[in-house]
Amino acid sequence: MIRRNNVTVAGRPDGPVMLFAHGFGCDQDVWRPLLPYFAQDYKLVLFDHVGAGNSDVDAYNREKYGSLDGYAADLLEICDALGLENVTVMAHSVSAMIAVIAAGQDPGPFSDLIMIAPSPRYTDDPAEGYVGGFSREDIEGLLASLDSNYFVWAASLAPMVMGNPQDPGLSDSLRDSFCRTNPSVAQHFARVTFFSDTRQELKRVRTRSLILQCTDDLLAPPEVGKYLNDNLTRSTLVHLQATGHCPHISSPADTAAAIRRHLDDRT
Repeated sequence: MIRRNNVTVAGRPDGPVMLFAHGFGCDQDVWRPLLPYFAQDYKLVLFDHVGAGNSDVDAYNREKYGSLDGYAADLLEICDALGLENVTVMAHSVSAMIAVIAAGQDPGPFSDLIMIAPSPRYTDDPAEGYVGGFSREDIEGLLASLDSNYFVWAASLAPMVMGNPQDPGLSDSLRDSFCRTNPSVAQHFARVTFFSDTRQELKRVRTRSLILQCTDDLLAPPEVGKYLNDNLTRSTLVHLQATGHCPHISSPADTAAAIRRHLDDRT
């Protein structure tokens, strides 16, 4: 498992645990801008989802990872293998929902879920009045573009996801992260991600949660943050000044400050 997910440990060895779960198309290196804000006080545990970064791509099983449940199982296995307790899960984008599934199945290891730019469903559900931001046709078109040429898709999508056009280096770093991901895994994981629906999982979660939402986020419109806050039992919604989908990269200081305020308020 340690090798499978390329688990690394940094920070304060005897500190409270932060477990970092990256989003689609990324790997654990994406957390680099945020780590200095917590390294002195926390034990930092990072990993790559199977198929990303330096994980064991031979461990990728399309049946297991055909839903977010397979990734949630990995998250729980990492906690068990390392004997982690009272874990603050720092989860970006789709990994926030992976953490929700894991906490719903076994809340024991977790003290807090920090959900950065999360979404329980990316497609709209007009029958339920749910706004996810995309129609199914939108997502089908996005995936068709990915299938046609993954690297061209990565180069075109990264600036839209990152936002912050005034700093093109941020988009370049996200594009490079996309391009490090195994293309066949990315194609499969994209379908699992963008067609996932974890709304029913929210009611099972009793772990304290922080929802961090940005402005002008292509993948998580304001309605999504409100929906999560309304449907999680112990949640707080914070609107960051950051723009785009990756505030831990574009605005790490503001993101860290919001997280610190949440963790310091243990009432």
